[in-house]
Amino acid sequence: MGRWTGVVHVPLSQGAPLFRVAASLILAPSKALAVPRANAILFTGDRVPGTGEPAIERLSDAAYLAKLLAGKLAGEANAWVVDAACFAGPFAVYRELVPAVDTVGDPERYDPTGLPAAAGVANILAHCIREIQNKVMRGSLNDSAGNQEPTASLLPSCAPKTTILGFSKGGVVVNQLVAELSYWASKSTKSSVDVSQRSPSLLTGDLLVPATASDVLSSISEFHYLDVGLNCAGAYTTDHAVIKGIASYVSQTSDTLRFVLHGTPRQWSDPNRPWILAEKNTMLRLLQDEAKKCEGRLMPSEKKYFDGRPRSLLMHFEILEAMDIC
Repeated sequence: MGRWTGVVHVPLSQGAPLFRVAASLILAPSKALAVPRANAILFTGDRVPGTGEPAIERLSDAAYLAKLLAGKLAGEANAWVVDAACFAGPFAVYRELVPAVDTVGDPERYDPTGLPAAAGVANILAHCIREIQNKVMRGSLNDSAGNQEPTASLLPSCAPKTTILGFSKGGVVVNQLVAELSYWASKSTKSSVDVSQRSPSLLTGDLLVPATASDVLSSISEFHYLDVGLNCAGAYTTDHAVIKGIASYVSQTSDTLRFVLHGTPRQWSDPNRPWILAEKNTMLRLLQDEAKKCEGRLMPSEKKYFDGRPRSLLMHFEILEAMDIC
């Protein structure tokens, strides 16, 4: 299968700041967008301008990362790389997805009320698909490929899964989605909704991506934390109630849910920010404890990279090339 790879700029609502989204999407032989096995969505972090290091400059570019991520995905999967819509100087501010952040984008808390991150992800993907389908149609006409519809080539036999990845500051979006999944599952259980069944809206029409907040949450099969770290607490989820809610949710489904914590000495061995390692260890322990109750369906793990090398900003970015996500 071929791929459409490019960059679009989309708002959550009219007049709102634009998210820069790079994508690498599978194409059917007809050159229409094809239904993927999964959508992998990577949220990036702060800007690091003027380093003079070509590798950092390359790995700071969302378009390059979309191609890189697509190459790491197993099977026919779509890759999405999302930059924050707003920056305070170099600092990424994901306020549209994580409302309770301060002026430089550091989280004050992860409040799941209203499912802002899940709704925002659904909205971003929907806007992207519309933009990209228009580009695909124009390209097809330019290539004299006939008057084909710029829609999915076939409907999936099951809904595409969603893999969520957060790099550096982008980890705040992962934490927000974890909090929302725990909260949504709890509310769904209380209202007698079968959380093991995904919304039928995913299986109708030409939908290539989850259409609603509930669709986003129910489709998530993996969370990856990629060398996350903050200048304050909150890089990892350490709320036991949230993790217990995740375990309860997994126990009610027939699917597995992976949590993979990827890290380098840059974050996990920083003597000036010891809370990062402490939070990572706490989250991993909570996940491992709850996993024992889930008959193997909750799957936490950690992966260390560049162990033994001196801490550096370069290794922080190089994890994006080294990461093993399969």
